[in-house]
Amino acid sequence: MNGTGVPLATPFDESGELDVDALAAVTEWVTERGIDFLVPCGSNSEAELLTADERARVIETVVDAAPDGVAVLAGTGHPGFKATVEQSERAAEAGADGVLVVTPFYYTHDESSLAAYYRDVADAVSAPVYLYSVPAYTNVKLDPRTVESLAEHENVVGMKDSSGDLETLQRERDYAPEFELFTGSGSVFAPALDAGADGGIMALGNVVPERVKEIYELHRAGKDEEARQLNSRLVDLNRAVTSEYGVPGLKAAMRYRDAPAGHVRRPFRPLGADATKRVETLVDAALP
Repeated sequence: MNGTGVPLATPFDESGELDVDALAAVTEWVTERGIDFLVPCGSNSEAELLTADERARVIETVVDAAPDGVAVLAGTGHPGFKATVEQSERAAEAGADGVLVVTPFYYTHDESSLAAYYRDVADAVSAPVYLYSVPAYTNVKLDPRTVESLAEHENVVGMKDSSGDLETLQRERDYAPEFELFTGSGSVFAPALDAGADGGIMALGNVVPERVKEIYELHRAGKDEEARQLNSRLVDLNRAVTSEYGVPGLKAAMRYRDAPAGHVRRPFRPLGADATKRVETLVDAALP
C-alpha cells in the first residue's frame, strides 16, 4: 500500500442502522476520484460505535465493492487482545489485504507492554499488521524506538501515525526505513511526504479525494512546493471535518459534494445549520 488512503465514512440510515448499499456507493465514489487504497473501520468510520459483527460486515462490503487493484486495510483494533485477534481474522477471511491495529486504550500500558502486545497480535493473525497511533483519541503515543523494534517482526509491515507530529514521523522513518509509513493528518500531508512518508490515510480523502491525490502526484513529480501550497489550502477544511466538527462535519461536507455519506450514529448529532454552512464554504474554497 502506498499513496492516498481513506478511512471510509460508514453510512447509517435515519434510524441509525448500517446502510451497506450506501457504503458500497461511497467506496465507488472515492475510488473513482483517485483514492489508492481503502481503510474501513478507521476512527472516522465511527468504528467504536459498531458492534464486532457490524465491523465484519463493513469490511466484507468494502472488500466486495473495491475495484480491482485497490487494496483494503481494515481497522480491527479493540482495547483487548482477544477481540483484536478475532476481528483481525474475520477481516483476513473477508479478503482484507492488511489489518490496522490501534494502540490498546482505556487502560494505561507502558512501552514494553505495547511492544509485547503488538508482537503477540502479529504472531496470532494471518494478515499483515499495521500499527495505528492516534493519541488524540487514545492518549497513547507509540515511541519511535518501539516502532523500530516492532518493524523487525516479519508480520508487522507498516504504520499509520495520526499524531500530526512531523518530528516523530521523521524519527519513525529513520529508525524503520523499510516500513510502510503513513501520516493520518491531512493538514501536514505534503510536509509528511517530504519527511519520508509513503502516503497518507486521511479523513479529508472522503471529501476531496481528487485534491488529496493531487498533492501526492505533485510530490511524486518533484513539485514539492506546489504540493505544499495546495495542502495549505486544505488545512481549514481538514480541521473542520476532524478536530473541529468531527464525524458530523465530515458527513455534512460529503453530502454537500453529493457523496452517499448517510447519517451519523448516536451519540453523534447532525451538524447545525450555521456550522454546515461554514463547512460548505470551506469545501468550495478547496475545490478548483
